[in-house]
Amino acid sequence: MTQFDITDAPSEAELAAISEGLTAFNAADVGASERRSLAVLIREESGKTIGGISGYTAWGWLFTQWLFVPETLRGQGMAGKLLEAAEAEAAARGCFGAWIDTFNPQALRAYQRQGYAIFGELPDFPVGRTRFYLQKKLSPR
Repeated sequence: MTQFDITDAPSEAELAAISEGLTAFNAADVGASERRSLAVLIREESGKTIGGISGYTAWGWLFTQWLFVPETLRGQGMAGKLLEAAEAEAAARGCFGAWIDTFNPQALRAYQRQGYAIFGELPDFPVGRTRFYLQKKLSPR
């Protein structure tokens, strides 16, 4: 009989079973995603990574999962430069769109300055804030 096992510590093999099953299902349903990681790193002179963007491209879209600019570099347009670099690489990979989400008001304004438009909102995520989902069309390279 099928059973549920609730855990806060799934193994890599357990997560792989879910990922591989979903990947196979989606590939049969809509075609292969051609998912590729994409990162734009900010490094100190020593080579140490201190911030940047991490995400991936899939199905013609860039998804920015994480974007972090250290305090010492904020207010210098760094988020915009990171997004531009990631978008250029995504366009070179054949992507036609980009999306990102945030619940930080400063990040929301930065993304909107870069041409991202809100397409969805999730109130109280976290409580007292709204998570915004934004998208942008990319120009082919």
